[in-house]
Amino acid sequence: MSQSGDGIDLDSSLGYLLKEASSALRVAMEEVLRPLGMTVTHYSCLELLAQRPGLSNSELARGAFVTRQSMNVLLQALERDGSVTRPAEAAVGKVLPARLTPRGRESLEQATAAVRSVEVRMLAGLTESEQADALRILRSMVRSLRGTDGKAGKI
Repeated sequence: MSQSGDGIDLDSSLGYLLKEASSALRVAMEEVLRPLGMTVTHYSCLELLAQRPGLSNSELARGAFVTRQSMNVLLQALERDGSVTRPAEAAVGKVLPARLTPRGRESLEQATAAVRSVEVRMLAGLTESEQADALRILRSMVRSLRGTDGKAGKI
């Protein structure tokens, strides 16, 4: 990473490029999800619940990279529209495990196809080997930044 003076040379900064790629990915995902009445956070919540039923508000917030308060507002909206169910009272403590309803699964199916099209477009210029290398390298960066073996912090 080249530095110019005391600052970072944005043209050669891997961190800046990662942020730019993340932003471009989010914009592209929002574009395909908007016609479905969803945001990236909405989609992420449904996807997390499909793969890990019964997650709590806090676990969903961590997995979708939003605050607990934002996730709670989203979960309440998803409950109102019939996409998610949560028990009226917590069985233990304050945790209200969320689950997808058939309506939520149907919404997720459409959203997954839309998001998959964005990922296919994003990876179109890479060979399968380059895609595998990118995954390995990005996972290594995440582990390094978290100072973990990659298992801690995951839901």
